[in-house]
Amino acid sequence: MPVAGLLPHRAASAGARAIYRSVPLVGAWARLFHGGGGPETEEEEFPYADVPRPGRKWERKPYVTPMRVLIRRAKEERLARRENPCRVLEHPPDNGLLVPHLVAVAHQVHGAWESLLRGLTRLVEGDASIPVRRCRFCTEVHVGGAGHEIRTCEGSGSAARNALHVWRPGTVRDVVGFSYCYHLFDRVGKPRVVHKEKYDVPRLPAILELCIQAGVDVDRYPTKRRTRPVYSIEGRITDFEPDEEADADTGPSPAPSLLCSSSLPSRAAPVSLAPATAEAEQTEEEMTVSNLAARTLQSWLDMRSGAARLMRKYSVLTCGYCPEVQVGPKGHKVRMCKASKHQQRDGQHAWQEASIDDLVRPNYVWHVNAGRDDGVPLANELKRYYGKAPAVVELCVRAGAPVPAQYRSMMRLDVMPPARDEYDLVA
Repeated sequence: MPVAGLLPHRAASAGARAIYRSVPLVGAWARLFHGGGGPETEEEEFPYADVPRPGRKWERKPYVTPMRVLIRRAKEERLARRENPCRVLEHPPDNGLLVPHLVAVAHQVHGAWESLLRGLTRLVEGDASIPVRRCRFCTEVHVGGAGHEIRTCEGSGSAARNALHVWRPGTVRDVVGFSYCYHLFDRVGKPRVVHKEKYDVPRLPAILELCIQAGVDVDRYPTKRRTRPVYSIEGRITDFEPDEEADADTGPSPAPSLLCSSSLPSRAAPVSLAPATAEAEQTEEEMTVSNLAARTLQSWLDMRSGAARLMRKYSVLTCGYCPEVQVGPKGHKVRMCKASKHQQRDGQHAWQEASIDDLVRPNYVWHVNAGRDDGVPLANELKRYYGKAPAVVELCVRAGAPVPAQYRSMMRLDVMPPARDEYDLVA
């Protein structure tokens, strides 16, 4: 006889299985009640996602790869170095060569980056003229006619203003944020930039530097392309490939033929893949505002997805306490960190593996529903009913682009905020 108040194990397990089988029916009835008859594959592919909360300023960013995995990789590399002190690095891009199947991806990311900048310029400063506001004292951005009244300002004098923002007109630079880094002419031979070279080495957007290291050729930023892998002698990279000046003195070098005949693509490939041409600009001028917004939003999604693929092979580092980013196998030595605990590091950065949000900052803004009057700003009392989205997504959606599936839950499209005189009546 079982104890009173307790169920047998078989009955409990049978009841649990029955409840588990009934959960999909509840979800189906909920979708039918709300009018959503879309396929279930989209919901499974893009689960519910909310805006990530910003970390505290004195805390370090979370590691992309767990520390246990990093320690295990370091031990395996140290053991392989002891067993074979002099070895040829076989796997690109560690050996100085390009990854063949990622060269086309790099050109696509570079083309999407240029298309994104052209589209945002037309949407903000062109015929569409979608208003963008930026706070005068902090980095808050708002896409819409009137700035919101949500008290989230942390800038200078925010306590006297009760954390209210002071809005001023914004530009394209406020909509999308690209982190800058130092350009590396030779990412394998000289992967670090020392403090004395901080004014001599040019800086460029990190997404562009990633594309250059992955195979895109830009005249303003030359880089060294190798045709032979490098050697690792007791952990130090040694290059036995002759210099270009010596090759020019001795005679023609087989490097161009090797580059064209090998698995690496030819230098004529960027012409067909990069959309930064006069024909592309003419087609964009003939587009309507909604079509231009949809194309700009697709360029944003393609750029982020392509950059995430490149980051799996080409290492991108970020500081654990500040937004500094460096594309390359090692971080630079420039003492410019002013974040938490920088005195203990003598101003140097605490480098760790970067994520796609460190490379291309999403810059989340408050979402304004399409049917809402632009003259009425968002209220601070109703901020829990408002959603958020990256500034690029919000700008393109307001211009007529469809909402991407991965941002629907974040924008809270299924939530109807109450009126100001009704918010205290809502449970």
